[in-house]
Amino acid sequence: MIRDVLRMGDPRLWERSNEVMRFGTAELSSLLADMRDTMRAQNGAGLAAPQIGVPLRVVIFGMEDNPRYPDAEPVPYTELVNPVLTRLSDETEDGWEGCLSVPGFRGVVPRWARIRYTGFDPDGRKIARECTGFHARVVQHETDHLDGILYPMRITDMRQFGFTDVLFPDMAGVDQDE
Repeated sequence: MIRDVLRMGDPRLWERSNEVMRFGTAELSSLLADMRDTMRAQNGAGLAAPQIGVPLRVVIFGMEDNPRYPDAEPVPYTELVNPVLTRLSDETEDGWEGCLSVPGFRGVVPRWARIRYTGFDPDGRKIARECTGFHARVVQHETDHLDGILYPMRITDMRQFGFTDVLFPDMAGVDQDE
């Protein structure tokens, strides 16, 4: 089922989410199905449970070809429960980000260049991966939601934040239906 995505300003987006205590449940499966449907309907690269009003530490991400990120490399579809991120170097990279909870805007955000993420799949099996590039950016963006952080809070130069259709006229309309 496609769910409404909370938008910046909704106080539920500022809260720290709770850890999932039980895996393999019908409730978790239903939540993930709704998240998949919602992310795909919005052309998102990822979605966190708090964005649909569920305060649990659950994120999904992944994409092959996405009109919102035409130059981004593919990211494997992943359902990640109770994620933990570890930076693998002090190197950071600046990159443009958008968010389904901040529709119609983009901003440049510094992110760690190399990370390891661990957590669990919906059945409680351990996941551990290292990643770089857009994959690392998406994971960091989505897990920030679990701690009540939206990407504009990480922007270091507000001159690099604005309406997508003004910053990128070729993308006019792409972010408007978020």
